[in-house]
Amino acid sequence: MTTLTLETPGADLVYDVHGPLPPAGGRPPLVMIGQPMDAGGFRALASHFPDRTVITYDPRGLGRSTRKDGRLDHTPETQAADVHALITALGTGPVDMFASSGGAVTALALVAAHPGDVGTLVAHEPPLLPVLPDAEAAGRARAGVRDVYEARGWGAGMAAFIAMTSWQGEFTDDYFAQEAPDPAMFGMPAEDDGSRDDPLLSDRSWAVSDYRPDAGALAAAPTRIVIAVGEESTDVLTGRTSVAAAELLGRPATVFPSHHGGFLDGEHGYAGEPEAFARKLRDVLDHAG
Repeated sequence: MTTLTLETPGADLVYDVHGPLPPAGGRPPLVMIGQPMDAGGFRALASHFPDRTVITYDPRGLGRSTRKDGRLDHTPETQAADVHALITALGTGPVDMFASSGGAVTALALVAAHPGDVGTLVAHEPPLLPVLPDAEAAGRARAGVRDVYEARGWGAGMAAFIAMTSWQGEFTDDYFAQEAPDPAMFGMPAEDDGSRDDPLLSDRSWAVSDYRPDAGALAAAPTRIVIAVGEESTDVLTGRTSVAAAELLGRPATVFPSHHGGFLDGEHGYAGEPEAFARKLRDVLDHAG
């Protein structure tokens, strides 16, 4: 693995190259992006592609990538411009891409803005609230998580986030009638360390989950777009947004093993099934249609 830094006007972007550049065998690089997860979360998945040159990176302001733009918010358009700069710097032409969560939102913005950058995109569980039938209620649920975080700190905020993202079906009065969960139920600390800068729990990343894909631009792009959803995510928030996003693009969602973090091995979160997940990803990348 080689670690490099791409200097742009707004950020110094740190990225890792697993394998040779240009790639061996004429295959395009496989770029893996997340948000707010950084490159470390793709370690297990990347290890299952020893025959591919895999690129991972830390989004601006996260992990090792430092911001120079004076901003604290995270937007799909800014992230997409960064990924475009990274792909341009690779100098290999169109890449294949696996994008997770907020990274999948970034990837959809990238394809809309720079349709020649990506050959095949697998967008895994993009949290796109506007595509939901209960979009207004979903936004209210998201605001509730932010409010708990602001009032009580990280542990309470994360417990509220887990409760929101594991809720089955649309956000009804029953959801909003619940008490905020005890952090101890999820093994979270009850103590408040005073910080309020978490990109997941604050409102700094709301532009990501407020993004609505440009269906016309995506349909016009030469990119083959696959919206992926975990088999365990059927009725929860990101499962519902994935199915709705796929419908917006006029296709069914492709079912992958496990859950929202199905490619994780436990080192960076709730463990999924990284080996089975990688097999499915390889099959999707290698077989068009």
